[in-house]
Amino acid sequence: MDSMDIVGKSKEDASLPKATMTKIIKEMLPPDVRVARDAQDLLIECCVEFINLVSSESNEVCNKEDRRTIAPEHVLKALQVLGFSDYIEEVYAAYEQHRIETVQDSLRAGKWSNGAEMTEEEALLEQQRMFAEARARMNGGTIASKQPDADQTLDG
Repeated sequence: MDSMDIVGKSKEDASLPKATMTKIIKEMLPPDVRVARDAQDLLIECCVEFINLVSSESNEVCNKEDRRTIAPEHVLKALQVLGFSDYIEEVYAAYEQHRIETVQDSLRAGKWSNGAEMTEEEALLEQQRMFAEARARMNGGTIASKQPDADQTLDG
């Protein structure tokens, strides 16, 4: 990979693939809007800095709980601490959607077997139960969520 393909100052810095980020920037703007290369690079650097900020704060939240692995709840708490509370619900919804897609992909690939097969409905019910437990843990950590209960999600 060419050094110009990654935006970042050194190998130790976190970086993002420039082509992918440029594509995302273009997709987010109306088709008639053009962005100067310097402006694209600046936007990408801002994304890298945001990721570094959230990662660092997530690590601090994790350490305060004497945990060794950063969990989604730590990232959500970090967003709250950093003043990005308005994004928590949307980030959590994206996380839940990712988890649902991961379970569905695993079911399609036949990877969900520990002796007995689960139906897709059983797997989704189990997943919703786990989400409810995670929400309860998050709510105990002062992160309020407006997410529906597992029963409401499956009925809707």
